[in-house]
Amino acid sequence: MRILMTGHAGLFVEANGLTLLCDPWFNGAYFGSWFPFPDNAGLDLDRISSPDYLYVSHLHKDHFDARFLAEHVDKAATVLLPDFPLDDLRRALEGLGFSKFVQTRSGRPVELDGARIAITTSTSVADGPIGDSALVVDDGSTRVLDQNDCHPRDLRALRALAPYDAHFLQYSGAIWYPMAYRLDAARKAELAREKRVRQGQRAMQYIQEIDAAHVVPFAGPPAFLDDGLFELNDLDDDPANIFQDQCSFLRTLEENGIDRGHLAVAGSEIEVSPGRFEVTHLVDVESIYRDKQGYLRRYRSRRRAEIGSALPAPDAAGHEPDAVVGRMASWIEPLLAGAPSVRRALGGAVLLDVGRFGVVVDPEAGVVRRSTPADVDDASHAFYFAESLLQSLVDRRVEDWVNELFLSCRFEATRRGGYNETVFSFFKCLSPHRMAYLEASLELAARQQERGAAGELWRAGGYLVQRRCPHLGADLLRFGHVEDGVLTCSLHGNRYDLVTGRCLTAEGLDLFTVKAEVVATEAGAEVPSEAGEVPGAQARAAPVG
Repeated sequence: MRILMTGHAGLFVEANGLTLLCDPWFNGAYFGSWFPFPDNAGLDLDRISSPDYLYVSHLHKDHFDARFLAEHVDKAATVLLPDFPLDDLRRALEGLGFSKFVQTRSGRPVELDGARIAITTSTSVADGPIGDSALVVDDGSTRVLDQNDCHPRDLRALRALAPYDAHFLQYSGAIWYPMAYRLDAARKAELAREKRVRQGQRAMQYIQEIDAAHVVPFAGPPAFLDDGLFELNDLDDDPANIFQDQCSFLRTLEENGIDRGHLAVAGSEIEVSPGRFEVTHLVDVESIYRDKQGYLRRYRSRRRAEIGSALPAPDAAGHEPDAVVGRMASWIEPLLAGAPSVRRALGGAVLLDVGRFGVVVDPEAGVVRRSTPADVDDASHAFYFAESLLQSLVDRRVEDWVNELFLSCRFEATRRGGYNETVFSFFKCLSPHRMAYLEASLELAARQQERGAAGELWRAGGYLVQRRCPHLGADLLRFGHVEDGVLTCSLHGNRYDLVTGRCLTAEGLDLFTVKAEVVATEAGAEVPSEAGEVPGAQARAAPVG
């Protein structure tokens, strides 16, 4: 099998005469904040523009590059569609002119012309209605996994398709936390170091669980070329920077005894088969990382015009504060009215402060209104950003602010109390069909909780604990680690006190936990032996019942 890296999470796969283009991304994204790293502008587009099949893992703009797909990809390509709960991806591709689709089912192999593929999907509430997905390609002798930045919570489907000759996966940050939060420098650095470690642990766990013969870290980080964001780039392998690059992560793998990682970037060509993995680079890859700051400054000079054109210009005409608030209220209030579970889960008010004025989304009252001075202290979550960005979002009625504003990192944030996942889920669902999806998802979760759906229990540190993480349902038997009485889910870093079950990192995510001896005494049941546990940070246990 031959694989051309097209940049970021992009692959062009040739297998038994079949060609498959995956997640091509070439243009700046998120208000000109993100660009592919390294630069992929020199790639031969003619080679990849007429694939037999097209795979877009999800609708995030660093995977779904609408401009590139419209201008450079032959619409005769057959699109492989992940099994998502909503058809947003299909409708977006149809809007670009694609008309041939293969609708897959999660984890079920599909026979194509000369190859076999399978797409597994991740469709939790936190993924939003756009979902996320991973792709397996099998040419009969060679099998590769393109995990991109999908974070499966249950690996049984992917392991059932093993063994793999190559595994492509994300390892670096694609988030705004903690950089966007108004915290003192020392606290922000502390949180960033923790975040970077957790990201690496999650990637390494996937690597160990999948156990492919070869591993290629990709799908991040982006290049931040705007002057105001340039410092987000990890220029000196800073342990307090969450945007760790490929070379740094490969060193981390080696330090942890994993010696099967490979560096491959845009233009790199990979020949892979059982027992063989060869990489040929289009450019001097090592020079990019030796002088990363110089490379990025030159890259910035080439793209400066694109950065400027991506930012909306301030426009006061027709954008008086009350007019903006009124248009936003007419859009958002009907969504709130039809989503009581969402309103309850949002809890406190959310403040959007754009300097000249502020807007409050008040879930308790079900209204959108202009802010008052008291809202600055009372808001559960507050976001501070340019008025022109709010104008753009409201004028276009952008239904997914995570995929536009928040990933841009062009904002600051504060919050009272713990992290509330529903706030960001809400901002992914600002359309009737998306809000209905979120409402139904929260209703289902509440009914399961009412039925005491802790599910299977497993033993951790002398306690019986629900097997599924309350955050996104990750299998804690695989992703849970216990140290000093705290259980950490390595998938997203949520931590739980084993004694009380209280989540230490977010609100409303308490874990079912009970002392094992108490259960044995009250139920008269036999409790698994402590001998089955591994002490320390990597403690695991067998499931119970």
